[in-house]
Amino acid sequence: MNGVTPVRERWLFTCEHGGQTVPHDYAHLFQGAEAVLASHRGWDAGALQACELLAPPLADAVFTITTTRLFIDINRSLRHPRLFSEYTRGLPTPERATIIASWWRPWRDAVAQKVDRWIAAGYLVRHVSFHSFTPELDGRLRKADIGLLYDPARVPEHEFCARWQSLLAERGWHVRRNYPYRGTSDGHTSALRARFGARYAGIELELNQALLPGKTESLHDGLAVTLAQLR
Repeated sequence: MNGVTPVRERWLFTCEHGGQTVPHDYAHLFQGAEAVLASHRGWDAGALQACELLAPPLADAVFTITTTRLFIDINRSLRHPRLFSEYTRGLPTPERATIIASWWRPWRDAVAQKVDRWIAAGYLVRHVSFHSFTPELDGRLRKADIGLLYDPARVPEHEFCARWQSLLAERGWHVRRNYPYRGTSDGHTSALRARFGARYAGIELELNQALLPGKTESLHDGLAVTLAQLR
C-alpha cells in the first residue's frame, strides 16, 4: 500500500443526437425534409446504439434523447447561433422559448442535477458523450475511425484520452484526439466543465459513420473492452 486513496468515480453516458424524431405538433415545419432529417444533419447515426449497448455494464447513469437536432440542438448552449435550425429559427420568440422550456432545459437540467449530486457525495464524474461524424464533409475525407474530444488543459481528461487512444490503437483502431472537432468548442461537455470544475471530466466520443454497419460489432467490442480496462 502506498497510502494513496483511490479516487471514487461515477460514470455518466449521454447521447445528445440519438434520433431524428420531430415532435408531432411541429411536424408541419419539416414537410419535405425527410432526406435532411435522415442525414448527418438530422442525427448522429450509430451513436445511440453504441451508448445503449455499452451503458449497462459501464455507466452509473445514462441520458439519451431522440429528438432531431434540427428541432433544437440539445448539445448547444442557449446563446449558440445553431441552437435552432432553419426549420425552427423563424418561429416567434415565445414559441422558441416554449421549446427551450419543454425540451432543452428539462433534459440538460436532469443531467446537471445527477452530476451535482455525485460531486456533492465526493465523486469524480467521468462523462462520455456519444456522437458520430459523417466520413466526408464539404468534399474532405475525415481520416480517423474514432475521435476523442476533450480539454487538453484538464489533466484528468488529457490522461484518460491518451490512455484510451493507446488501448484502442492496440486493437487496430485509428484514433485521433480533438478530431474532427475541438473538444473545447461550445457543447454539453464544455458547459458542464464550466459549471462543475475539477470534479468533472467530460469526453466526447466521435465514431466515424463509415464504420457502420459493416464494422459495428467489432467497434462496439473494442469500445467495451477498452472502457472496461479504464473503468
